[in-house]
Amino acid sequence: MLHNYNKKHIKAVNHNVIYEKELSYQASRRKAGVELINIVSELWYDKSVELVMFRNQMIDKSLGEIMNLHEYAVEFIKKPINVFDTVEIARALKVANLPPSRIDIGKLTYEYHLADNVYNDAAAFVNDRLRNARTGHDITPKDVILYGFGRIGRLLAREMMAKIGQGAQLRLRAIVVRDKHDAVLLEKRASLLRHDSIHGDFQGSVIADPKNNSLIINGATVHIISASNPEKIDYTKYGISNALLIDNSGAHTTLETLSKHLVAQGVEKVLLTAPGKGIPNIVYGVNHNDYNPDTTDIWSAASCTTNAITPVLKVLEDTLGVVKGHLETIHAYTNDQNLVDNMHKKYRRGRAAGLNMVITETGAGSAVAKAVTSLEGKLTSNAIRVPVPNGSLAVVNVEVERPTTVAEVNEIMKHYALEGELVEQIKYSVNNELVSSDIVGTSAPAIYDSKATIVSADGKNVILYVWYDNEYGYSHQVMRLAKYAAKVRRYTYY
Repeated sequence: MLHNYNKKHIKAVNHNVIYEKELSYQASRRKAGVELINIVSELWYDKSVELVMFRNQMIDKSLGEIMNLHEYAVEFIKKPINVFDTVEIARALKVANLPPSRIDIGKLTYEYHLADNVYNDAAAFVNDRLRNARTGHDITPKDVILYGFGRIGRLLAREMMAKIGQGAQLRLRAIVVRDKHDAVLLEKRASLLRHDSIHGDFQGSVIADPKNNSLIINGATVHIISASNPEKIDYTKYGISNALLIDNSGAHTTLETLSKHLVAQGVEKVLLTAPGKGIPNIVYGVNHNDYNPDTTDIWSAASCTTNAITPVLKVLEDTLGVVKGHLETIHAYTNDQNLVDNMHKKYRRGRAAGLNMVITETGAGSAVAKAVTSLEGKLTSNAIRVPVPNGSLAVVNVEVERPTTVAEVNEIMKHYALEGELVEQIKYSVNNELVSSDIVGTSAPAIYDSKATIVSADGKNVILYVWYDNEYGYSHQVMRLAKYAAKVRRYTYY
């Protein structure tokens, strides 16, 4: 009996020792995480250097979110990257002489592991790996006007003002609305910017200034301009010049109507947040380099669905070859639909959005071919609106030219999510439990669900599931295109 007691006692002591070590380790991890958060903030606000981890944003993230990003990195790339590694690289970045830039610290940390014993320390590695950052072009900040202030407009305003830093890139200067000046309406607009039922509260301050008909966002004045005729607005009266105007009103979608913005005093370029007619429809990352910012004055960022499926289809076309296919988008309901049954100019959309799945049309199939011309005539498409307020899913069902497997398709997508021109566009998910609410707030326009991939027995039919935040992810694509059109893209290391 005494012998058994001693064994149990020793086992209990061992468990307690292990538990104490675990607590000590977790405390050290959290301390390192706090240091990492502080360095991320200092680099951004002092030097306009933005750190991301495998394209996931790190600015203004909580300690728990930072730790979760490390867990994602371990599962995604199958390498033991931890917060102690990343904080070591972050310290080196802090003292490096970097210009305004966007740097993937996850990729850097991973590469530092691969270069083990090649460099004396992290500082030597960072200086060598980022030596090209110092040869980047000078950036002239660009004034921005939001024409319209709906769902996309408010998300763009949030993003620009939350990430303004020292104002080295895009500077939101004005918002144009149709309503006349009114203190009550101004406060309502301020409230809608502060609070969002889907994306949560704005992490900053928004103050309505009725006297000057402005919103003071994080201490910066943004003028609210009331107008109905875009060509008659004189933006120079507000100190705005050579501006990029982002039209998210839904009222102007053709070359003729969008050209009216260029007549206005102070506007240099126009970007439409919808598919446009007679103008370049761009999916940033896929075909933006086909158009020169020096010679292109009017741009379209296409649609949220087009931005979600085009990067994935381009990968399939470039690697396996697409014979033909069908795209089915399962889309969150939008403000275009009715809350209760009522008249609507389009079939079925008049039925209550929160109660029904609604079959409707989409131009995504033909829109993809505008960005990837080799897909012309190969794709059909349809859409189903479903009773969720945000978070959508595209089912990509294609016949490919050469046989493949689930493992190969996933490996191809993982490669493009890690390297190349589409790293900002494709996020690779390894989550077995992924559902629509999980992808809300994802900045990538396409979240590839690796656990849902299907390939037919003969290897010729491939079915992919691509999630997308049809508001937040799309808004980030608009921002990426806006920075390209305005020539304020920073040095990036992905």
